[in-house]
Amino acid sequence: MRANGTRPRKRKWRKSPVNRKRSKDPAIRKGYYLHTVNRSELANLTSEVPCSAPAPFSHSLFLVISLSRYSSNAGLANDRADISAELSFTSCRVFGQSSPVFACDVGSNPALASLGFCNKSLGIDLRVADLVNRLTLQEKIGFLVNSAGSVSRLGIPKYEWWSEALHGVSYVGPGTRFSNVVPGATSFPQVILTAASFNTSLFVAIGKVVSTEARAMYNVGLAGLTYWSPNVNIFRDPRWGRGQETPGEDPLLSSKYASGYVRGLQQSDDGDLNGLKVAACCKHYTAYDLDDWKGTDRYHFNAVVTKQDLDDTFQPPFKSCVVDGNVASVMCSYNKVNGKPACADPELLAGVIRGEWKLNGYIVSDCDSVEVIYNSQHYTKTPEEAAAKAILAGLDLNCGSFLGQHTEAAVKGGLLEEAAIDKAVTNNFATLMRLGFFDGDPRKQLYGKLGPKDVCTPEHQELAREAARQGIVLLKNSPGSLPLTPTSIKSLAVIGPNANVTKTMIGNYEGTPCKYTTPLQGLTALVTTTYQSGCSNVACSTAQVDDAKKIAASADATVLIMGADLSIEAESRDRVSLNLPGQQPLLVTEVAKASKGPVILIIMSGGGMDISFAKSDDKITSILWVGYPGEAGGAAIADVIFGYFNPSGRLPMTWYPQSFADTVPMTNMNMRPDPSNGYPGRTYRFYTGETVYTFGDGLSYSSFNHHLVQAPKLVSIPLEEGHTCRSSRCKSLDVGEQHCQNLGFDIHLRVKNMGRMSGSHTVFLFSTPPAMHNAPQKHLLGFEKVFLTGETEALVRFKVDVCKDLSVVDELGSRKVALGQHVLHVGSLKRSLTVRI
Repeated sequence: MRANGTRPRKRKWRKSPVNRKRSKDPAIRKGYYLHTVNRSELANLTSEVPCSAPAPFSHSLFLVISLSRYSSNAGLANDRADISAELSFTSCRVFGQSSPVFACDVGSNPALASLGFCNKSLGIDLRVADLVNRLTLQEKIGFLVNSAGSVSRLGIPKYEWWSEALHGVSYVGPGTRFSNVVPGATSFPQVILTAASFNTSLFVAIGKVVSTEARAMYNVGLAGLTYWSPNVNIFRDPRWGRGQETPGEDPLLSSKYASGYVRGLQQSDDGDLNGLKVAACCKHYTAYDLDDWKGTDRYHFNAVVTKQDLDDTFQPPFKSCVVDGNVASVMCSYNKVNGKPACADPELLAGVIRGEWKLNGYIVSDCDSVEVIYNSQHYTKTPEEAAAKAILAGLDLNCGSFLGQHTEAAVKGGLLEEAAIDKAVTNNFATLMRLGFFDGDPRKQLYGKLGPKDVCTPEHQELAREAARQGIVLLKNSPGSLPLTPTSIKSLAVIGPNANVTKTMIGNYEGTPCKYTTPLQGLTALVTTTYQSGCSNVACSTAQVDDAKKIAASADATVLIMGADLSIEAESRDRVSLNLPGQQPLLVTEVAKASKGPVILIIMSGGGMDISFAKSDDKITSILWVGYPGEAGGAAIADVIFGYFNPSGRLPMTWYPQSFADTVPMTNMNMRPDPSNGYPGRTYRFYTGETVYTFGDGLSYSSFNHHLVQAPKLVSIPLEEGHTCRSSRCKSLDVGEQHCQNLGFDIHLRVKNMGRMSGSHTVFLFSTPPAMHNAPQKHLLGFEKVFLTGETEALVRFKVDVCKDLSVVDELGSRKVALGQHVLHVGSLKRSLTVRI
């Protein structure tokens, strides 16, 4: 009731209808709840919002004001504009627990039991065929888009396909939201840091936790069953804002992460190999690693990629997703690949994903990428042609509304047969069948007992902390620096714009976490701290150097927590500079000079930084890279600094100097160097220039020794008489030939922890192949993580598949076994191996 006795007008809030991923408005991009009002109504609008909006108590709310029908003297008659303004609120409607969305609810409608697609005793193929045969063309088209329509006569409700689970259940997709029932979910480190653990069992374990929390939220109506994660693009260029979402630059590591996380998400708890706990999606297929760099954006970029680079670098993680992980979906990307939109290329979609790799699932477009084919890339003359080309290429589902708007006209215009639509929706329905969506009430099924009690459990939160600890990389450590001893540190200076951050630790595609532990909080829990931010934000246009120097000069040790955040690197935000932003280098250098004790520099970032100045500064005694370490990041950082955890992370990407960014265009997709024009190549496999740090770098508080126990010096490939390759002129052998199958050998190594402190160690097995087909200068054959107590040793075994692991990709994109001398590397050990026929 207002003071004048009238009641304020209440408005219902709704999700933003605009294209969220392409909007510049951060509120709209987050999917916050919006409502449009006329200016005359603004004063009468109450600030009541639904508690089911994403984290209403921890995020700003945005009011979209419609400026329309102004009086003529205002000069704005019939003009419209959108204004985002922060809105404080005083009340919140509490929504109770709701029910999951599912089809074939025979409890409410017993007649549905007679329908074939609701009969669980039938095979999925028969059930899907029965369903498709019952649908009209218009109804089928409704299932080609992410916000799928309902068919009430068949007991099929609306379903939202778009949910995200990059490193925890996320609120980014409209299929998932948090509420008073489930206010948050476990937020693991951003993927690039998890990848730095090089722990394949951890990749699976995180996936299992995320899928458990997703199912729990689904059971109370807060989440879907289809999650468009993980992102397995190769981190080709350090400037890419989304590199933080990926497992790094190496095809093998990316493949292991991809298949491991997918298995963790998808594998059914009852051992049903065809059943799905949730459906994962590997994205963005393919050669996508540029968002917006110097005027070139992902909607218009044509990635010119050689067949050799495509099959050698860009495709392996996606192949592993499908072949090894049995992923339920692959998402095609915005960009063109060699002149064709990725989502309209039949060779890439139908030919490779479904034909060669045998995808058991659906292919989905990135959001509005089908519309981009027509409106931005002008690849077709009409929208109907774009719809037809995408479906005929093998696309099954459109994130967006484009196929819903133009597919029927494409059929009526003769551009598309209805059978092609049947094929697409068949793949979509089969996925939902595997998820149990058509099996009736999920609360009576395998995961029916999961609920809010299974989200943010102590075990899940501890795994988030452990994942951060395992990923943190120690890049520099002078004698007497780390680990610090709590009993000897009476005061600790904590300085930097990332020292007391919360959301920065989460990275992008985030959810609302269970709780936050900032670096400052983590350190303060162990010792007495004094704190200065030094900069108001990571841009650090002005540094408060004197205040920071003052506390550093009186403290027993100093921790500087610097780096980036989503204002520096994010989706649609590629970097130009690799340096620490603004006056951060000045702050670091001056504080280090003034400090009386050890100086620990912590870099919080997704991509690598040119911190050459700090690497060479003797006053900076230790350097840690902590990625974006997730909700428990502050506790994990403190654990490492004070020696409660022995760091074991290794860099999953090369850290380049600024000179690389100054001279190498991001648009050059070539992986291999070109001496004729000075192009240095990319990633540790091909890059020939100077580095700040390289792939695999990382120190420990212990030292580890490797001793070769077993490895062959010669491998012979048997060939039948008359084989074309029996000539000495033959330099390589086709991988696909039958004689090459099941040919392998073992390598045994003894690894010893030479120190007294227990710790984990990642053993890398690299190979330098013979110089042919522009082969990599070295590439990773395998890695094993081993835990050793102080002064103990263990045997580590590698199985090497000759035709897979010792192969190279030729200029035509074909895999060949390289004949000749290979050099195997493990740490400082080298072993020559000859492969011959």
